[in-house]
Order: sequence, then C-alpha cells, then structure tokens
Amino acid sequence: MTATMTMPPLPAPSSAPDHVSVRLRLIGQMEAWTITSESVLPPGRKTRALLAIVALSSPRPVLRSRLAEMLWSRRPKEQARASLRQEIHRLLDSLSPARVDVIAVTRDHLVLRGGAVWVDVEEVLRATTNNPASLSLLDGELLEDLDGVDPAFDSWLAIERERLRDRARSVAELLLREQSEPEAAIPAAQQVLAIDRAHEGAWRSLMRAYAQRGERGMAIQTYERCRAVLTDLLDATPSPETQRLLAEIRTGRDTPASGAPEAPRAEARSGYGRRGGAKVGVLPLQMVGMDETEGHLSVGLADEITAALARFRWMFLISSTSLARFATQTRDEASIRRTFGLDFLIDGTVQRSGRRVRVTLRLLDLRADNQVVWARRFDRQALDMLTLQDEIAAEVVSQIDPEILLIEAKRAATRPPTDASAYDLVLRAVPLISRLEREAFMEAGALLRHAIEQEPDYAAAHAWYAYYYVFLVGQGWAGASAEALREAGRAAERAILLDPQDARGLTIAGHVRAFLHRKPREAHVLHERALALNPNLAMAWGLSATSLTYSAEFEEATRRFERYKILSPLDPHAFFYDGAWITLEVLKHDYERAISIGRHVSELNPFFSAALRHYVAALGHRGYLDEAHAVRERLLGMEPQFTVQRFLARSPFERPADTAHYAEGLRRAGVPEGFQD
Repeated sequence: MTATMTMPPLPAPSSAPDHVSVRLRLIGQMEAWTITSESVLPPGRKTRALLAIVALSSPRPVLRSRLAEMLWSRRPKEQARASLRQEIHRLLDSLSPARVDVIAVTRDHLVLRGGAVWVDVEEVLRATTNNPASLSLLDGELLEDLDGVDPAFDSWLAIERERLRDRARSVAELLLREQSEPEAAIPAAQQVLAIDRAHEGAWRSLMRAYAQRGERGMAIQTYERCRAVLTDLLDATPSPETQRLLAEIRTGRDTPASGAPEAPRAEARSGYGRRGGAKVGVLPLQMVGMDETEGHLSVGLADEITAALARFRWMFLISSTSLARFATQTRDEASIRRTFGLDFLIDGTVQRSGRRVRVTLRLLDLRADNQVVWARRFDRQALDMLTLQDEIAAEVVSQIDPEILLIEAKRAATRPPTDASAYDLVLRAVPLISRLEREAFMEAGALLRHAIEQEPDYAAAHAWYAYYYVFLVGQGWAGASAEALREAGRAAERAILLDPQDARGLTIAGHVRAFLHRKPREAHVLHERALALNPNLAMAWGLSATSLTYSAEFEEATRRFERYKILSPLDPHAFFYDGAWITLEVLKHDYERAISIGRHVSELNPFFSAALRHYVAALGHRGYLDEAHAVRERLLGMEPQFTVQRFLARSPFERPADTAHYAEGLRRAGVPEGFQD
C-alpha cells in the first residue's frame, strides 16, 4: 500500500498546464508526488535514475539502448537490456497512482508526456532576469542522493549538474549586472553566490555594495568569507583585483558603484573574453499590432537571446533590461553605441495573427554605419510561448555566432601585423582553415603558433590549433603524421586545461579523440559536456554526430546532424559536418542520400578531400562508375598517396564491419589498393 502524506510546499509552476499529474523534485533529494499528495517515488535507486534521465531529457525521447548503457555500463548488452525492461515495469508501477500515462514507452524510446509532469529543473531553466524567482529552487545539488548508481550515469550526472548551474549562474550574473543601487546589488550578488560560492566577481560586488552603504565592517567581513571559500573550494587566494578593492575599502577611498559593469567572474573567462571580443546587445523587440499586455513576449525573447549568446565565451553581452529605455523611446542605434560601446545590436519586431506569431530579427554592425549583416524571419505557432522563445533564441544565436566571428576576422585582417594581438591572430586564422587552400591553410597554422607564443595561456588559440591539425591530417598534408597526432592531442588537452568551460574547445578536443586518436567513446563525454555548456553550438552537434557515427550509434547521429542543420543551415563549416554526414549514410547503406550530400559538399568546398573519399565510396557501392571515376581522379589529384590500405590503417570506425564496408566501396570505385610511394 502506497503511503499518503502531506506534500512539501512547492512554488507554483510558472507555466504548468492544468493537467499536471505529478510534481517531480530533482534538486536535492529526489521526490515525486501526485497532485493529491501521494508519493510515487520509486524505491530503487536504478528506477529513480531511470526516471531522472527521462525527465531531464524531456521533451526529447531517450533511446532504450542509451538508457541501458548509462545504467548498466559494465554488463553485456543483452543483460543490460533485460535489466532495463525490469526497471521500466517497476517505474510504471510506481507512477500508476497518478492515473495517467506519465511516461510514453515504445519499442525504442522512453519520453515524458508533455504537460503531465512538473519538474523543478525545468522551472530553473526557464528563469530570466524579468522572472528570476525560480532560481530559488536551486537550493541543493541535482540528484544529490543518486551518486554511484553507475560510472556512466555518474558522468552524465556531472554534466547535467554543470548545465543546470551554468544556466542559473548566467541569469543571476545578468541580473547582478543590472543593479546600480547597493540595496538591489546585495541580494543579487547573494543569489549568484548561492549558485556558485566561488564566484569572485559576485564577492567583489557584495563588498562594494556594503561599502557604498557605509558598512565598511561588513565589506571587510565579506572579503574574509570570500578568502575562506576560495581556500576551501579551490585551494586559492583572492585575486589581486579583490585585494586592491579590500585596500580601497580599508583606507576609505571611494568605491565604484555596484552597478558599474564589472562582468562577474571576468578573470575566469579565459579563451576569448580577456583578449578581446565583440560587444553585443539585444533590444526588446517592437510589437506590431499587439496589445501592450503581451509585452512579456518582446522582453522574454530579448532576454532569452541574450542569455543564449552569453554561452559563447568570446562575446560580451549587455543585458536587454539595460537597453530597454532605448526600446521604448527612440531606438537610436548611434545613442546606444555611444552609451554602451556596442559593436553589434540585435533588433526586430514581433507580431501575432491568431495563433501564429511572426518574429523578424536583424543584426546591425554599429561600427559599419548600422549595416544589416544578418536577418531572419520566424513564423511559428503560438501554442507554447516559452518553447517558442527557446527555439527562436537557439536558432538566432547559432547563426549569429559564425556571422560575427567572420566579420571580426575581416576586421582583424585589416590591422597592421605589428599591432596584432593573440586574439587578432586567431581571428585571422579561422577563415583560412575553412578555405582549405593549401598555402593559406599553412599560413593559418603559422598565425596560431604565433598567437600561442604571444600568449601561452590563451585557450582559444590552442583549441583552434587542434582544429587546424584535424584538417592537416585529414587532408593528407601532415608529413610526420605520428608527430601531428601528438601535437593535436597536446593542443586539445591544453585548451581544456586552460578553459574547461569553453564548449568549442571541448567539442574540438572530442573530435581529436574520435577522429585522430580513434577513441570515440572518450569523445562522447567531451561532446556531451560541450552541449551541456552550450546547447546552441552547431559545431558541437555536428562533431558529436560524427563521433556517434564512428561508434555505430546511427540513429542518434542522424538526430544530431539534423539538429545542427536546424540551428545553423548556412554554417561556414557546413562542408565539414555534411562531409561526415556522407559517412553516416554510407554505413547505413543509403547510398543515394550519401551521393546527394556528396555532390552538395563538393560544391560547398571543392578542396575538402575527406568528403571526396566518402562520396566516392558511396558511388562505388551504388555502381555509378563514371561519376566515381571523375570523383576518384579529383581525390587522387589532392591526395596522390591515398589508397584502400591507407584508409584501413587509420579508419576511425569502432566496428570492423563498418571499416570493411567502407573499404569495399572504395575498391568498387577503383581506388588503388596498396600503399603508393
């Protein structure tokens, strides 16, 4: 008999529909209650872990094979699947008092039924600077009683914990930056510290706020607490900046206003942030033909886009709240640039027609006389406004990131070489890599080496240098290939060490592991962490799909390739990701699809020889020998030493059957068999 007891108080869901049947608490110790206050928490830790995975993956379905791997990683596949079937039955039995199907179970997937379950984590992830109340739900560690369920589950849980903290921290940081009065800055700083105790920028904001209120003793006491926390958590001492602030407070010198835009944790943002970066703002959108009561959509979209852009570590963001007065007055771009020093501004309109919402956005380069450098229109159903905001924000930031990077690279190329910083050198190198013209490509390597020599602790330079080596080896341009593999590994590991929070560096390191070192399983962990840190990074979706292809997880690889395409359909690196997509279709035996993508990629970048290899293998299997002959000659013109045996020697595929299948396609296309001198 299931016990019935009083349900602990929960904040009212911000968007829970009327038919919510179960409330699920995942922060702290796991709890599950029906709306009649009946506990439906499964008794077993594995069953609870199963429910947690499905809930945190919502609204995406989770593959049964993935669940089996995460919960029984040390068992043979068949045993793991049998154990999973048992746990699914136990889970459904535990949830039965809810009297609705909380979880949909199919032959291949499990998914949480939309609207049936209120989940505290979802509420935290929905928080914005205009509606930050749900941040208070983050009062403990995610699933703190489920450590040790399985090594694979523990790795996944570590990533999920970081994803949750990172999202909450981003919103809390934006909220803190908006505060100009100490009375508001103190609770805002305390909110950041409740999420991240080691956030030194928030400790400084708290010290300043107390000092401005004339509470010098409290400010000094705050410094001592900061010092104790940093010693306890990081075995570190406060930075020179924090110590200088303490000295100013002790001597009674004027302390800068709390609202002075010190970006909290700026000293920890290695990678692009310290060396330079584009300064971007998002204006609340203009409402066209809409009632003023719907202004929340305009502001919510701007907030969501700002928070999503904040995950790209080479940008500086001005909160949309700070820009709001310009949105309600003149929307004068020149005044905005003078006031905030912005480089780029996102502006646009939102209008509703019945159940349809149209959002039109444009990116202005304020340094080029407000030139429109990107524009996009979104037409969506207005059934779930929060989902609409999430979807639009994800696509906007994924497409804007490479646009701004390209503009910044062109601007850096105009500066005299003698004045180039490490940041400028990296910017100049990135487009040269993707062009794959050999002379320019080699220049990119020299620029990246120069950047690393100039600033050895610049994480982004190491990450892009590892990326450079992926192509150097992949194009067959690495003379001493063993040394090239070692150098790629060193650069990737150094990038992660210098900035473990940079999603781009993590996913590049993952691809080095999968493609160059032939360890796709190790790569999966790095890609998952990258996606947890920045779920809108198209590169992470494309490269993680590639690693999954190598380990024969074709269904999930397909989903990730499709996700990258939705996020950034015109990505400047599309030739690279689509080239890997050809491989997936070859291994799935869908040769027509592989050939179609191959033709497209060869037009996108005719110098990308790896795509030609995949393309010619598909042609060989399909029997299109005339086209295979033409593609083979192009391939051998770029890589005269490429043979079937050379492919076999460095195949990244985990399954021997996949390697053999791919090699057979090369043979049928007429690729030479043995090593060439």
